[in-house]
Amino acid sequence: MNRKISTLVLVCALVLTATAQELSTAKPEAVGLSSERLERIATAVQRSINDKRMAGAVTLVARRGHVAWFKAQGMMDREAGKPMRPDTMFRICSMTKPITSLAVMMLYEEGRFLLDDPVSKYLPEFKNPKVLVKPASGAPYSIPAAKEITIRDLLRHTSGITYHWNGDLGPIYKDANVSHGLLPYDGTIEDGVKRLASVPLLFNPGERWEYSLGVDVLGRLVEVASGKPLDEFFRTRIFEPLGMKDTYFYPPDNKLERLAVAYTYYADKGLNRFPDTPITEGSFVYSADYPYRGPKKLFSGGAGLTSTAADYLRFCQMMLDGGKVGNLRLVSRKSVELMTQDQLGKITTDEGFGFGLG
Repeated sequence: MNRKISTLVLVCALVLTATAQELSTAKPEAVGLSSERLERIATAVQRSINDKRMAGAVTLVARRGHVAWFKAQGMMDREAGKPMRPDTMFRICSMTKPITSLAVMMLYEEGRFLLDDPVSKYLPEFKNPKVLVKPASGAPYSIPAAKEITIRDLLRHTSGITYHWNGDLGPIYKDANVSHGLLPYDGTIEDGVKRLASVPLLFNPGERWEYSLGVDVLGRLVEVASGKPLDEFFRTRIFEPLGMKDTYFYPPDNKLERLAVAYTYYADKGLNRFPDTPITEGSFVYSADYPYRGPKKLFSGGAGLTSTAADYLRFCQMMLDGGKVGNLRLVSRKSVELMTQDQLGKITTDEGFGFGLG
């Protein structure tokens, strides 16, 4: 998909401990950065705005626990003439995934499950999975999978699950009304995950890597293992301890004025405001109104959150501090290391890189 939504650029180069609730500032040179070079960020962003490749952006750079660069440029709503502001809220889409993965590792450390447990132990709808087979001639069919999906498979995207844009399984996902988080959905994460479990896998679990809806399954696992809805777990166990006061699945009405309008860039069409009706690209149907329209009861662990640059910095700071926020530890340093080190081994991603947990 050749598209770019109003951009949140967040650079986290945080190497010393600071209290995550406090975003202290420092002159770039005081933390080993160059003011002149940081200004190049603004130049590059402004060039993209002038070229109508983006409407606006918030960029943030921090080092040694101090914010050295924080700038809002362009418009959060071009048509209304609303300037971008530092506390603009963005649909952070897949930047939701690391937060869900952190929740999984927190529960893993509490002994709620093992990473190599089959997910069917906690979500029985995933028992006896099947794999799609596409013969050279004739209709596709499915066969029993060689093994079950493990929690580790979901974390590292080796489960055999994919996304709606996949040419083989996308139409099946669409027909089964599998949720993906980027469209208002008349159901819960439990509903969406059960529908996902009813369709075949793209390949046997552990066989290869495929970016996927598996983290949405992990969101449901968090609910089952903790006994709390995913939004409540995030709020009480992660957002409040980190001081992330502007991060939600569904922002309250009094903050919606800070939600950036979403724009899509196409090489042949330029920058376009998301329409009021959903966009259809093959079997992938998505829209920009999911944070504020519809039933507001789907908590997508893979794509559903909205946040600000400052809030996401707090999350990055905690990760780079080895799982701590001040004197409060959310997760062990070892778990952070597992999340941020390659877990694929001989398997490679489409880009040839490794991949951690989440």
